[in-house]
Amino acid sequence: MSASDLDLVRLSQDGDRAAFRLLLERHYGLLYRVAYRFLGNRAEAEDAAQEMAMTLAEKIGSFRGRSRFSTWIYQIALNHCRDQARRQKSLGRMQTAFVEVEAHRTADWADSDRRVQWLYRAIDRLKPDLKETALLVLAEEMSHAEAGDVLGIKEATVSWRMHEVRKQLSQMATTNDD
Repeated sequence: MSASDLDLVRLSQDGDRAAFRLLLERHYGLLYRVAYRFLGNRAEAEDAAQEMAMTLAEKIGSFRGRSRFSTWIYQIALNHCRDQARRQKSLGRMQTAFVEVEAHRTADWADSDRRVQWLYRAIDRLKPDLKETALLVLAEEMSHAEAGDVLGIKEATVSWRMHEVRKQLSQMATTNDD
C-alpha cells in the first residue's frame, strides 16, 4: 500500500527525507511539464523543474492541506514559471538597452575617431613651428613649460603658439576645410 500525498507531506514536514524524495519523484513530471509548456525549451524546463524542487523543499512546511497537494504544487510551478518569464523579459530589456548603448558608444567612438583624424590632418597643415608645438602639447600632453624646454623656446612663446594653433584650427573647422 502506497502512502498518500498528504501522508508524505506530513512526514516531510517532520523531516523525513525519504518521504520528501518519494513525494518529489511522484510530482517531478508535473513540475517539468508545466515548465516545458510555459518556457518552451527542454534545458530551461529542466533547470526550472530543479529550481522548483528546491523551492518545494523550502515551502513544504507551509502546506496546510486546504487544497489537494497537486493543486498547491501546480501553484508553485506556475508562480515559478511566471517569475522566470518576468526575469527573461527583464533580461531581454536589459540586453536591448545594452545593444543600444553599445551602438551609441561605437558611434561615439567612430565620431571621436573621425574628429581625431580631422585634427591630425588639420595640424599637419599648420606651419612647422606651430605643428611641432601642437603635437607636443596636444598629442604628448606636455605642459607649455615642458614643450618650451624641448623646443628651446620660452613658455610664453609656447602659449602664444598654442593660441595661434587654436585660432587656425577654429578657422579650419568653421570653413569645414578638410
